[in-house]
Amino acid sequence: MRLRMMVWGLLVLLGATSVRGDDLKSWLDTNVADLVEVYKHFHTHPELSNQEEQTAARLAEELKKAGFEVTKKVGGHGVVALLKNGDGPTVMFRCDLDALPVTEETGLPYASKVTTKNAEGATVGIMHACGHDIHLTNLIALARYSASHRDQWQGTLMLIGQPAEELVDGAVGMLRDGLYTRFPKPQFALALHVDAELAAGKVGYRAGYSMANSDSCDIIMKGRGGHGSKPDACIDPILQAAQLIVDLQSIVSREITPLQPAVVTVGAIRGGTKHNIIPDSCHLKLTLRSYTPEVRKHLQDAVRRKAKAVAASYRAPEPEVTFDIGTSAVFNDEGLVNRVVGGFVTELGSDNVVPAERVMGAEDFGEFAAGGVPIFMFRLGTIPQAKLDEYRKSEVAPPSLHSSKYFPDPEPTLRTGLRASFAAIRDLMPKR
Repeated sequence: MRLRMMVWGLLVLLGATSVRGDDLKSWLDTNVADLVEVYKHFHTHPELSNQEEQTAARLAEELKKAGFEVTKKVGGHGVVALLKNGDGPTVMFRCDLDALPVTEETGLPYASKVTTKNAEGATVGIMHACGHDIHLTNLIALARYSASHRDQWQGTLMLIGQPAEELVDGAVGMLRDGLYTRFPKPQFALALHVDAELAAGKVGYRAGYSMANSDSCDIIMKGRGGHGSKPDACIDPILQAAQLIVDLQSIVSREITPLQPAVVTVGAIRGGTKHNIIPDSCHLKLTLRSYTPEVRKHLQDAVRRKAKAVAASYRAPEPEVTFDIGTSAVFNDEGLVNRVVGGFVTELGSDNVVPAERVMGAEDFGEFAAGGVPIFMFRLGTIPQAKLDEYRKSEVAPPSLHSSKYFPDPEPTLRTGLRASFAAIRDLMPKR
């Protein structure tokens, strides 16, 4: 409520002097068809995390053609592009490069047919099931329009293509490779993310926590293997794992205040080879989700404690508990959100700018807040309203992100994405 009041107050102050992006809408009318073709190229040429060589090369080529000074291979396949346009703030806008090991089932004429081998040797498809192809194309559109309309903004625009978002370690990789030291440290950092439940033409915003901390945890419960007919001569790690799965559920329900969101999910359990053999070990894979650093630490400590307690109760060897592939929550700076959302409303109209709910999904964009940089990731609607209405009428949820059946409606999505993105740039980097 407080944020909405501030936004409306800003609009009242702007009054009749507010100018919509008529130049931008005209530019889109001329250029959106080409942008859709760029999108289709990325959609049909997906690459997995840390393998985004051709994706990064195409992005770098497009940004260089637009007039940006481009540096490649920052933190892996990361791309950094700078365009200095007089004195003013440095504002960063980020997209992500990688796709997912998902076999596409959209039926689109431009559906991805790219495949790879997974860790088990099976052939799986590769798909931009999380909308990074839209993010890439939006960044290219922002580069083209900003470079050709320098009379509308002032400062240094910093566009980055980040690798390995799906492994939530690409942002840290770029920062470790000097993103904020080799290049200008931004005063503000922005990004958008597609939304599979928001209508195309709309954007969503939220100040404060928007996406969650994420930690992957591997637990190996250890025992003493032997014949299934002689359990008394063994220490059964599968039984330990079963008890641990139940015990883990009490962490959130009995140790975390109901006022703080938290999730502990066991996503996989692997142990044993045959009906009548008790194995020596059993492997569990968990994901932990939270918002605050305090709850994040509590979850990790509690998982370790529960695993050790179960093992001790069976007189088993101490289990191995390791944490990997983690990232910090996305915390949108309230002052930055207040400032940018007013521009969204001016550009898109109040009906198309809506509050967004927190989600327990993770995104490593939050890492770019390092060193006190204010960040803001907003949501971009991608599904036609008529189609969303059909889903609701049928009481069927629309395909979610990471689904083999998810796909955005590219033209209205790209139109809205660029209009919102440049509205933010225009407000943060005003021409003086």
